[in-house]
Amino acid sequence: MPIPIDDARRLVSRSCEILGRLGLTRETAGHVSARISGDRVVIKGRGAGEAALSYTTPKDLIVVDMDGKMVEGREDLASPNEVFIHTWMLRTRPELESVIHIHPATVVAFTIAERPLLPVIGAFNPSALRFALEGIPLYPRSILINSDARGEELTKTMGTARACLMRGHGITTVGRTVEEATITAINLNDLAEMNYKAALLGTPQPIPDEDLEEFRAQAARGGDRAAATYMNSTWRYYDRLIGE
Repeated sequence: MPIPIDDARRLVSRSCEILGRLGLTRETAGHVSARISGDRVVIKGRGAGEAALSYTTPKDLIVVDMDGKMVEGREDLASPNEVFIHTWMLRTRPELESVIHIHPATVVAFTIAERPLLPVIGAFNPSALRFALEGIPLYPRSILINSDARGEELTKTMGTARACLMRGHGITTVGRTVEEATITAINLNDLAEMNYKAALLGTPQPIPDEDLEEFRAQAARGGDRAAATYMNSTWRYYDRLIGE
């Protein structure tokens, strides 16, 4: 369900701060959005007055319609060029509340090298492991998603997944809440970082098949409930980590 606009502004700006201060994107590249009604979306504004993600406040956000046009916001802000990532995801997947597009360098390096993100971790971070179990779609082009046609193309590539890699560009993640989309982005980066560090030491080895099956079984037995608990506590951690 859409969330009240004041809550949306608070959560979107906080997500931007978290992702920026964790170094998961080039400043000021990237944007977070939240659905506030059937045809309105709060999103980080771009333009002459835009803020770096690390220093985003509710005043740095704008409201756009499902065509990507700004309907509310400061005069020195405008819709992001890639607003179509957000409008197409939210238009075609009504269960979603939030979309994130950022440029995490380690993940982008894997798309450039055409190296898969292997299931190299287990109990270290089961939520990050889920990406390797589910599979992560790859959008094969390294272009701006700056039109309806490209937004539709990306959405078709992503399908029902929680995240999509974008070759030589970045990632898109989605969620039923802003918090979920944010933690999804962080976990995807964690999986990439561990793959990268393992590759520096030697040849990364996936965890054993029997362990993978155990994690699959755990998810089937009640993974959504456990994931929600993890999501809430993890969001609170990052919220407190970056402070006021």
